[in-house]
Amino acid sequence: MASASSSSLAAGQARGGNPLEEWSGRVKALEAGFRKWMAEQPTHVEAVVPAAVGAVQGAALGGLMGTLTADGGSPFPVPQPPPNANPEAMASFKQAQALAGGPLVQARNFAVMTGANAGISCVMRRIRGGEDIQGSMAAAFGSGALFSIVSGMGTPNPVANAITTGAAFAIFQGGFFMIGQKFSKPQSEDLYYSRARSMLQKLGLEKYEKNFKKGLLTDQTLPLLTDSALRDVKIPPGPRLLILDQIKRDPEFAKAR
Repeated sequence: MASASSSSLAAGQARGGNPLEEWSGRVKALEAGFRKWMAEQPTHVEAVVPAAVGAVQGAALGGLMGTLTADGGSPFPVPQPPPNANPEAMASFKQAQALAGGPLVQARNFAVMTGANAGISCVMRRIRGGEDIQGSMAAAFGSGALFSIVSGMGTPNPVANAITTGAAFAIFQGGFFMIGQKFSKPQSEDLYYSRARSMLQKLGLEKYEKNFKKGLLTDQTLPLLTDSALRDVKIPPGPRLLILDQIKRDPEFAKAR
């Protein structure tokens, strides 16, 4: 194996290319081919692979976490309930067991949770044509409900607790999705201000980019800018003169005028 690897690296160097880049290109090509193949499969087939991968990852994470809990030698073991405990106390004990089980228990619980989330997410993306908050929340609800049932957290009312746990998962996932959307949204909006941003950076006036966005002074409006328009978005006189002079001297803007 070592001689084969050395020969392949030597062959790559002899061709004048970077062997690491070649391997990276091959891996990317395989990934692209796999994604294309997956997109051509029926929905249930496309969902199986992500669900299986998610389950394996969840099992590994759960097993690792299980080694730190009571069954894995934790210094804070979960106390045993009294023999005559009422249903509410038993339910609390079951919940503690679900979150403090040994490696095998936690591996099972997390495998179900992450596998279900990955599989449902894949199905929802296919149905809805892309990733959105509804699909994300549906996947979180399904994974939370299954986690509650499999882990035994729902005793003595498994259905009601499964719904409650699923709803909690969905709410948290929806909140995270909205936060992620909020931070990623400006990236798409910035496409309309790329030339304005470049011009402001050239003049050292980057801090006024927010003024352009507030006044909706997109790239299309740059050839039409006037002193009054810049004054309306609260840009001081000095920067206004520099911006207008730059637009006047820029050949692209001159043609647009």
